[in-house]
Amino acid sequence: MKTILVTGASGQLGQCFQEKALNFPNFNFIFCSSKEMDITSKSSLEDFFNENKIDYCINCAAYTNVELAEDEKEKAFLINAQSVKILAEICKRNKTVLIHFSTDYVFNGESREPYKEDAQVSPINVYVSSKLLGEENIAGAMEQYFIFRTSWLYSQFGHNFFNTIRKKIAEKAELNITTSQLGAPTNANDLAEYVLKIIQSDSSSYGIYHFSNEGEATWYDFAKAIIDFSENTEGVKLIKTGFYKTRAKRPAYSVLSKEKINLKFEFQILEWKESLQGLIAKI
Repeated sequence: MKTILVTGASGQLGQCFQEKALNFPNFNFIFCSSKEMDITSKSSLEDFFNENKIDYCINCAAYTNVELAEDEKEKAFLINAQSVKILAEICKRNKTVLIHFSTDYVFNGESREPYKEDAQVSPINVYVSSKLLGEENIAGAMEQYFIFRTSWLYSQFGHNFFNTIRKKIAEKAELNITTSQLGAPTNANDLAEYVLKIIQSDSSSYGIYHFSNEGEATWYDFAKAIIDFSENTEGVKLIKTGFYKTRAKRPAYSVLSKEKINLKFEFQILEWKESLQGLIAKI
């Protein structure tokens, strides 16, 4: 039986893995929140791996506040880059496969074609710089890893665009949503299930992959779909805006190509509206 460690288990993606774990009874899961496992502590990580035989480490621990990272650069790099390097080195010593998550924001958004894994990266804010260095630290430390770049992650858990819009719907609020960014909303539940299927397949096709739900959308399109698929939306006013002020710069275009992942693995990736509708119906 494979033993799978999931770090950052109380975060959005970590909670999705906890839910999807019920569908994989042949795995032995160890879920650790940031309170239970501090990935910034090398000694704590070493002690844990010395006491437990871990086959796969799914690292969901991350600094994800894009705006605040502009002020908390040291913290962002500590969690997203320095700690990731230590974790990768420990995983290598213990023959543990590391699974890590990165972002579509590693690209500057000047393309108008979906970005492939080997496209030129060009970080445009502090958060992205920390995530990109994390990728590089893993690749420099070990060979047995999967890095999944993903985009516009949402789920029923935690603070995200989906839950914010759902809250605004309940409040019958007026929504001003930007059309200036084009990407792909990604259901974190789909990502979690896909990763566990790869583990189940015993694949050794290591490397960087792009994962997002199929299709593309603006944030306005995403908000409209949430409203369209929800109930009791009378009185909610949705307004397009071409500009949304943020401190951290964001790419105008960050659609990810799934050509590589679709060639390597046979598991289906849902279209983003279909996946969204399924989640809303479920909750």
